[in-house]
This record gives sequence, structure tokens and C-alpha cells, in this order.
Amino acid sequence: MYESLSAEKILETLERLTRRIQERFPGAGLASVSGELTRIASEVARQTQELGRPHLPLRAGVGVLLAGVVVVLAVFVPELRVNVRIREMSDLVQTIEAFLGSLFFLGTGIAFLITFESRLKRRRALKLVHELRSVAHVVDMHQLTKDPEGLLGPRTPSSPVRAMSDQELLRYLDYCSELFALISKVGALTVQGYGDPVVLAAVDEVESLTTGLSRKVWQKITLVHQMVEDQRRAQARRPSLMALRTRGA
Repeated sequence: MYESLSAEKILETLERLTRRIQERFPGAGLASVSGELTRIASEVARQTQELGRPHLPLRAGVGVLLAGVVVVLAVFVPELRVNVRIREMSDLVQTIEAFLGSLFFLGTGIAFLITFESRLKRRRALKLVHELRSVAHVVDMHQLTKDPEGLLGPRTPSSPVRAMSDQELLRYLDYCSELFALISKVGALTVQGYGDPVVLAAVDEVESLTTGLSRKVWQKITLVHQMVEDQRRAQARRPSLMALRTRGA
């Protein structure tokens, strides 16, 4: 029960997160990104079930070619016996050449169909992983200008407008961190039940990417918390300073 990710739970979490962002920040683009991630997760859940199942038409083609190998063996092996039907060495060479050519053709077809199924599934899975990587970068773009006020020096005419309070900024950055975590989980869902090494490596790269981006977000969250704490301490000192000045007067 707890050994695999649940696609239903991931989708439920994403849908709830999308609603939370919309309710907290109406009209924010981050809510649209969360909705797009929900769509990708739904597609991953559907594709994962298909990737874990065998491709029956291709398997049937492999079976037909294997049957062809059996037929070739049944036809040509008796011809290879040196008997009265093969009176010259040239006849024997031609028979062996035809036999090996048929086996090579059938073997190539079998190898192509077997690898084609793997390549087909890999291409579909990698497409989903690439979409997850793109969404991660889009989330990073949304938090890029959400910096704590006053840490970057004096404002310039081109500085981004800070329209959020400290608490709103903390909540926004926290939503970005949640999205990075869910992108990683959707990526892990892609290879659940489908252990292709190429896809697994791509998913590991997405997880490393989201971990690094989330680390940047948490650095900002830590700075905002520190700023809020410093402001509270400064406000707590003001009454004491005023009292001292009053006594001195």
C-alpha cells in the first residue's frame, strides 16, 4: 500500500494546490502553471498504465517472425543433408547461403520489432519528462523577481514592483516550493512500473533540477523570516527607548 506512488493522491494534491493559489492570489499566473502541471500529471497517470502493458500488435509481429524462423529451419535443414539431391559442392553452398540469408532477414525483423516497442515507449515517456522540466523552469521564472524588499539595495526605475506583504510573499514562495516537490513526484510516477534506464536518468535530472530550484526558494523564505523577525525586534525596542528618553528628560 505504501510502496508506490498513488496517481490519484498526486492529482488530488495538485487540484487542491491550484485552488489554494487561486483563492490566495486571484488571477496569478502561478495558478495557471499549477493547472498545467495537473494536466500533465493526469496524462502521466494514463500513460504509465499503458507503458506497463505489452504492445500486443508488435508482440504478434514478433510471434509471426519466430514462426517464420521455425518454417525456415523445417524447410532448409533437410536440404543441408548431403544426399543424392546435392551432387555438387556449388548446390550445397547455394543452399547454405539461402538458409543464412533467410535467418538473417527474420532475425533482423525480430530485433527491430522488439527494440521498436522499447523505443516507442521511451519516446512517449521522455516527452512527458521534458514537459515537466519546462514547467519547473516556468515556476522558477514566477519566483525569480519575488525577492525580499531592501536586500538588493536602492530601487531603480526598472526594479520589479513589490506589491506583496511579507506574509503574502512567504505564502507565494511556499507555493512555488510545493510545485517543485510535486513536479519531482510526477516525474517519479513516470518510471513507476517502467524501468527504462534512459527515462530513469531523465527523471533523476528533473529531480536534481527541482531540488536545486527549491533550495533557492527556501533561501528566500529564510531571508524573509529573518527580516520579519528583525522588524519585530526593532518594534519591541522602540517602547524601551522612548521610556528611557522620557526618564532622561
